[in-house]
Amino acid sequence: MITADEVLELPAASRVAPATRLPLPVTPTPSVSVVIPAKNAAAYIGETIASALAQDDVGEVIVVDDGSTDDTIAIVHAMRDPRLRMMSNDSAGVSAARNLGARHASGDWLLFLDADDRLRPGAVAALLTAARGAPRAVLVYGDYNTIDSEGRQIGRRDLLKKRSKPSGDVLTRLAAGNFIVNGGIVITRAEAFRAVGGFDVSLRYCEDWHCWCRLAAIGEFEFAPKLLLDYRVHTANTMNAGVRTPHDFFPAVARVFDDGLILARLPEGMAGPLRQAAEVHLVTYSAMQAVRFGRYRQAFAYLAMVGRRSLKSLPRAALRVLLTRFGI
Repeated sequence: MITADEVLELPAASRVAPATRLPLPVTPTPSVSVVIPAKNAAAYIGETIASALAQDDVGEVIVVDDGSTDDTIAIVHAMRDPRLRMMSNDSAGVSAARNLGARHASGDWLLFLDADDRLRPGAVAALLTAARGAPRAVLVYGDYNTIDSEGRQIGRRDLLKKRSKPSGDVLTRLAAGNFIVNGGIVITRAEAFRAVGGFDVSLRYCEDWHCWCRLAAIGEFEFAPKLLLDYRVHTANTMNAGVRTPHDFFPAVARVFDDGLILARLPEGMAGPLRQAAEVHLVTYSAMQAVRFGRYRQAFAYLAMVGRRSLKSLPRAALRVLLTRFGI
């Protein structure tokens, strides 16, 4: 039996052969549509939009308002750029907002940027360069650093210069835990995104992980080893708010391992160990976020949850939590 910890180290040879893949279009000058779901994001939305409009090869920026009651709409309307569009989602939720923007997007690639984050200069160009070197990729992703609510850098991921994440057929690794973390470091082929049905609106958290797994079931991924995004960490984040616990994330685990498209592509007998690994991953993530906000008692409680699921995974989880304490 392969343990949850060993799942994270599986070589490419352990994965099943690719199934029939989505035909990939060849476009000489691909463009990127940036979709920004926004709800009461007045504090950051201007900076976020500006970071997207500053990117080469961004053909349009679509802001989807999800029922804001602050000045978000006024700030967007005040920004003058022919590439900027805005539409309303009528408070249907972030997944519905992203799906709505994607339906109206004209670009070959989609990038889903949260309304409080900001793209780093050259981020989109770096992703497209990686995409050109991986013509079979349906998704290309990079890495991020963290900033606080005032925009000051708090992460030290620049120390991980040799950090590498998987490319190619990544479904087995991805099912064990979301190593992408933030959609702002991802471009996905618009055709592939629509083919898998977009984001599942029934999921409140980790809907992006479920979507990435479905995309990994139909095509390859490519990693661009660059810091592309400033990921703002503050208590208003959906994933970071103080009331979140690992149990908030477990419905997404159930959804991933009840998805026929995903299960059909996993190696036989691996669904159980992968599910355990995914739970360990999310509990560890919860402990890391608790440390970021000084909730050390919660962090220790979550590490105990890791130990109850997999003692072998505990040292690795504890190391990740410790590195978080130092902004890594």
